Amino acid sequence: MSKEKLDFSSEDLRHRYRHSSSHLMAQAIKRIWPDAKLAIGPAIENGFYYDIDMEHKLTDEDLLKIQKEMKKIIKANYPIERFELPRDEALKFVAEQGEDYKTELINDLPDDAVISFYKQGEFTDLCAGPHMDSTGQIKAIKLTNVAGAYWRGDVNNKMLQRVYGTSFPSQQELDEYLAKIEEAKKRDHRKIGKEMDLFTIMEEGPGFPFFMPKGMILRNELERFWRIEHQKRGYEEIRTPLILNEGLWKTSGHWDHYKDNMYFTEIDETPFAIKPMNCPGAMLSYKRKMHSYRDLPLRLAEMGQVHRHELSGALHGLMRVRTFTQDDAHIFMLPEQVTDELVGVAKFIDYVYKKFGFKYHIELSTRPEDSMGTDEEWNLAENALKQAMKELDVPYVINEGDGAFYGPKLDFHLEDSLGRTWQCGTIQLDMQMPQRFDLSYVGADNQKHRPIMIHRVIFGSIERFIGILTEHFAGKFPLWLAPVQLKLLTVAPAFEEYAKKLYERCLEEGIRVELDVRNEKIGYKLREARNERVTYIAVIGEREVADGTLSVRSNTKGDLGVLKVDDLLATMHEQIKNKAL
Repeated sequence: MSKEKLDFSSEDLRHRYRHSSSHLMAQAIKRIWPDAKLAIGPAIENGFYYDIDMEHKLTDEDLLKIQKEMKKIIKANYPIERFELPRDEALKFVAEQGEDYKTELINDLPDDAVISFYKQGEFTDLCAGPHMDSTGQIKAIKLTNVAGAYWRGDVNNKMLQRVYGTSFPSQQELDEYLAKIEEAKKRDHRKIGKEMDLFTIMEEGPGFPFFMPKGMILRNELERFWRIEHQKRGYEEIRTPLILNEGLWKTSGHWDHYKDNMYFTEIDETPFAIKPMNCPGAMLSYKRKMHSYRDLPLRLAEMGQVHRHELSGALHGLMRVRTFTQDDAHIFMLPEQVTDELVGVAKFIDYVYKKFGFKYHIELSTRPEDSMGTDEEWNLAENALKQAMKELDVPYVINEGDGAFYGPKLDFHLEDSLGRTWQCGTIQLDMQMPQRFDLSYVGADNQKHRPIMIHRVIFGSIERFIGILTEHFAGKFPLWLAPVQLKLLTVAPAFEEYAKKLYERCLEEGIRVELDVRNEKIGYKLREARNERVTYIAVIGEREVADGTLSVRSNTKGDLGVLKVDDLLATMHEQIKNKAL
């Protein structure tokens, strides 16, 4: 068995390792249930799965049984050997194995396709590969769960059992990953959102979140921060309609490239669309009057609500919804201003993310197959983005073919406290929409010219960003964002008057404060406040009333002891002012 240390930072190796792990699992399943039929078993992000057709309904106990058999296969250290067969022989081979799904897969391959198999011990599977050299190279495995999956994702096909698992080169790495998964479950924004009463999603509106009063505090603080920072940087705020004439979306290109994700309605027997993006409204806002080159760059910002049709199975709390608010901005500029504006937006995004303590990396997404415009325009736009990154001296990776249909883009991927990444900010350089909407400005030569445009978001969407923040901070938001910054708890009814006076003072000073004077045990009140993730919890008893103090607990630092009221409030005001983490 090879003792060579595997470089698991390599995406190619991780794919081969986990693809081989899926075959290992399939081999174990076939050993225990020989009549099981195999469908597909790919590597996925952080793991693998295999779709299985079998009569026996798999249980958690069965997963342990499969894992035990997988470890035997690892110990046997079978070489993993590739071989090819002509189509007729391949079909005969899988038919003899009784693998109906493999027969269908082979029949769907092009006539000139290479049909390859991989063999390990007694087990052989149709597969394009690649794989590891031997089963003994797989070290640490864990089967996580079983779900239902229709063959080829078609509801008209048979429902199969999809067995998920993950694997790592060492038990320590596997244990660390599983610990992160458990922590992620505790931090699930849907769970915390319910406990803190931030938002809810109801049967009457799947994918359409309701924000409750405390959730609105969080949302309004984010928007207030957004507006102040945009004003500092010369942006002007606009608001455009939710519903606009269908013809607009044909002009913009969304009709050809995005209509399957849009909602439509009819007004006065005329077709309209509910906007999936804010861009066309910004185009009309620019076009309402003639602009001079002296007016540019023109930076128009919008907190714009959009609606997009998502499949019900894809909906996930605030992370994947059918309506959300984008913190959009559209910058109209002269060709010679492009690099400076790109650099300015990238610096703005960096400033915002640092306020929340996020690290991030950048991907430059290039021209997709389904795109508008000429090669020359795309080359110019992609080179401008690269030049901006060079001036900033910021590393980035190329994401081939993942640009927007109207232009290339820089995507900013946040890393949260669990090491997960989330694509939030984006900067898109667009030479297409100004053409399609016939936008112009009067140059220094008194002639009309075409502006170039940047689309950009920083939060991405307010809803999703709140979901990310909730999981990043586990609901223990920085004080300036916290829905409840201070909660006053009385030990007994005798201290209610003191508590109420202090409550009134906090309100006057702009502190978001709650008061709990119920005649309940203090331990019960403390548990409730902790579950609500209140930033500071202050207990008021006989000693506190006599001394003008509070017994204070922080939701991040624990017991702070007895503090003077003035000292606590001064500390809170300083943290709020500095937006301290």
